[in-house]
Amino acid sequence: MAKWSLQDAKNRFSEVVTAARKAPQTVTKHGKPAVVIVDADHYDRLTKKTKTKQKNLIEQLLAMPKDDGDFERFEPELRDIEF
Repeated sequence: MAKWSLQDAKNRFSEVVTAARKAPQTVTKHGKPAVVIVDADHYDRLTKKTKTKQKNLIEQLLAMPKDDGDFERFEPELRDIEF
């Protein structure tokens, strides 16, 4: 991933955009990564999951398969406790 200083990115913004269409570009501020510039299509793919409606807890519980309660219960042996 290419790195650009903030000053270089400002001065050569058109080049940064052109490069970002091919691969993500990191812009640094004071030598530390500040932002990443990505192609719009790539951004859409990354954020697609967050755009879909997330089910809340009640919807997830209601969507669980129902088995009509037919299952064997485990009956543990109880131990004697002295008081």
